[in-house]
Amino acid sequence: MKSKGVLFLSNGHGEDAINCQILKALRASGADVDVSAMPVVGEGGAYSRSTVPIIGPTSQMPSGGVFYMNPLFFVKDVGAGLIALTWQQLQAVWTHSPRCDLVVATGDIVAAAIARSISRPYIIFLSAHSSYYEGRVNLGLILWRLLSSEKCLAVFTRDALTAADLNRQGLKKAQFVGNPIMDNLNSTGKDLQLMPGVRTIALLPGSRLPEATDNLVLLLELVKEIAANSTVPVQFLAALVPSLMLELDDIAVRAGWQMRSGKLIFSGIKQHGSSTAATVEVICYSDAFADILQQSSLVIGMTGTAVEQAAGLGKPVITIPGNGPSFTYRFAEAQNRLLGDSVQVIGTQPANSDIIKEAALTVDRTLQDDRYLASCVNNGLERMGQAGGSIKIANYVANYLGY
Repeated sequence: MKSKGVLFLSNGHGEDAINCQILKALRASGADVDVSAMPVVGEGGAYSRSTVPIIGPTSQMPSGGVFYMNPLFFVKDVGAGLIALTWQQLQAVWTHSPRCDLVVATGDIVAAAIARSISRPYIIFLSAHSSYYEGRVNLGLILWRLLSSEKCLAVFTRDALTAADLNRQGLKKAQFVGNPIMDNLNSTGKDLQLMPGVRTIALLPGSRLPEATDNLVLLLELVKEIAANSTVPVQFLAALVPSLMLELDDIAVRAGWQMRSGKLIFSGIKQHGSSTAATVEVICYSDAFADILQQSSLVIGMTGTAVEQAAGLGKPVITIPGNGPSFTYRFAEAQNRLLGDSVQVIGTQPANSDIIKEAALTVDRTLQDDRYLASCVNNGLERMGQAGGSIKIANYVANYLGY
């Protein structure tokens, strides 16, 4: 049997990661497929790490792909060559299309429109829409037509509520089989150098530089405030992307910390009720994301997908708005609607000293609220679903292709 071609389309970093989870499960299924990818946003690092050939040009735009949060960023993206890049990507997809038996798209109207433009059967994981955001999903006329097309074989949603909502609206092909971002989050048993019996706080500054650098500097200010005011013993871990790990020396200088052996260290914390100054450490890893989430008591996040994963695992999440372009108050507020009570957003503007103080008090209060902590476990499962979604979507692909 001749191998079948599958093109993975995505318009966002989180969407790249979702497609790579599906792709990994498809490879594991034994189906003989030739896979390729076209990441419309960013450079497609997740595909490169998964050894998937990228068929067209890629570039990191100033907005990081979230210009809908601020029209000014769209202007910057256009100035950086967005229109020419998009046209080149479309041409690459059209040229590649004769080798495609199926397109797997993840994202929103952009991914759906590109998939539909090549007249090949496609499925979509609709990552950008949820009834938790909107109450009732409004796809708009164009996206509704794209998803209603006979070329669109299935619409996979990010939660069960959205699938039920779209079914009621008449889109019967919408279904929820699990959210792929909840897959492969099992602990590997890595030694994280933790003190036993001490509450662990995970820091998630995001993946897009330079924004993630700025976010980490803000989070280090918050760490100092928590260390000075916490009424329970705490310790800190940071889950960083490799490119951010390389900047730790510069970040330490900028924030007034020291960096030694992968640890950010600050001496001279004045704790309430103590006459002696204390030292706080943040242990940083770029290869222990799942372990850090699993072992954390609470997460402080300034990012998208990773915060959703933390909430899905039942972790309480505190967020503080940054300067953007992606993690702003508007983004954090939408994320709060998506994830419900698992996420507490502190402040409505880029974090200042007052917001950081309030966030530190919220962290201390949250760690001691057993009833709230238990509710986060149930809420996370309801909002994000159980693991296994990527395997089920991969099985759909394999079955369609005749494997």
